[in-house]
Amino acid sequence: MRDDADRSGPWDGAWVRARVAAMAQEDPERQRFGASDHGFRLRPPLAEETIRLFEVQHAVRLPASYRSFLTDVADGGAGPDYGLVGLMEEVDDEGALYDVREEDRRAGFLSTSFPHTSEWPGPGREGNANYPVEGSLVIAEVGCGMFHRLVITGSNAGQVWLDDPDWGGFTPGPDFRDWYSAWLATT
Repeated sequence: MRDDADRSGPWDGAWVRARVAAMAQEDPERQRFGASDHGFRLRPPLAEETIRLFEVQHAVRLPASYRSFLTDVADGGAGPDYGLVGLMEEVDDEGALYDVREEDRRAGFLSTSFPHTSEWPGPGREGNANYPVEGSLVIAEVGCGMFHRLVITGSNAGQVWLDDPDWGGFTPGPDFRDWYSAWLATT
């Protein structure tokens, strides 16, 4: 896996697309978890104006590493677990993702300051599932009621947290660039 020289700069979209294409060639039967859903396909990138309109509508500024991914690489598609949900993607109203996606789109939800600075233990760790997730955006479905959430506001903006309300709780993770790059590095 190559290391981007400028970790805060734009993504090298051509390199990411080539890496995802190589991953598809390495797994033609789509045996890797989630590959049968995302099919190692990336959606087209978003126009800057589309992102700005989303940010104005929700009164937020998307974290730089995610924002650059949307403009330089793709609006979702191939990625960890069942793949990245596109910022502008319509989700099936029959799927598990629908309810959390609708919650993310409520007025004021994304612009509310993300309240967490450390993990919140879930029921399987002697905690509970009643934790707030405002200020975060679902970007991927893990399965079994779990999701990856990108923190949009607050001191942890840019981090991807694992949301597992049925068992593990809410767990902090790396910056979006590191999170997605780790997936690209797997074989």
